[in-house]
Amino acid sequence: MATFMLVHGGGHGGWCYQPVAKRLRAEGHEVHAPSLTGLADRSHLLSDTINLDTHITDVVQLVEYEDLRDVILVGHSYGGMVITGVADRATDRIANIVYLDAAYPMHGQSLADVAADMMAAAHQDMQVVDGVELVLFPGSYPMTPDNYYGVTDPQQIAWMKPKLTPHPWACFTQKLELGNEAAMRQLPQSFIACTANLLDEYREALKSLCQGRFWEIDTGHDLMITEPDFVADALCKIAAEVDGR
Repeated sequence: MATFMLVHGGGHGGWCYQPVAKRLRAEGHEVHAPSLTGLADRSHLLSDTINLDTHITDVVQLVEYEDLRDVILVGHSYGGMVITGVADRATDRIANIVYLDAAYPMHGQSLADVAADMMAAAHQDMQVVDGVELVLFPGSYPMTPDNYYGVTDPQQIAWMKPKLTPHPWACFTQKLELGNEAAMRQLPQSFIACTANLLDEYREALKSLCQGRFWEIDTGHDLMITEPDFVADALCKIAAEVDGR
């Protein structure tokens, strides 16, 4: 059975993967879904020192201290920045990098570079709390009372709303530094994307890049909440490929 590391996006926590993790564990897979420092159940650790590098280190440390091997590394949204850095630092422990409607950065890019318009809009709602610049407060951009990250079902919103936490702005502006990029880019990559967030030329580029490990669904950005069966099924297909290589 496979080992999954599920990395959440901005403002979320490991909790957002509960529906997917439940399905993967039912298939016998090992699943880790940590909350990154300063967010969700680790929001008590919020400080002005937290940045992208902090979150990359969070996951690398977990991989190393749990002695995980052949990890299927999954990142959602901002989590794409994190998993790219993790794969760069722990290349020999990663079997597949899965971008779940996620940022796909290059060396020297920040999330503010990769998703400039979205980050500029989020920055307009920035608040400084105890000396920390924070964005993505529940109810601020890109959320409205009836749409939270593409989740529109009232019951799902009610479940996720009290769990969301604001996110340190520094995570979105720090440039990603890759020291082992050539080897990291040779790892198998997979993409699970939301149709609304794909430009046609980007779709074709991703299909070519991942050699057919590409899934697309017409749903909201938080597809691990809105479509957990679809996401878990795609991840199980990736696990079967890893197991049979």
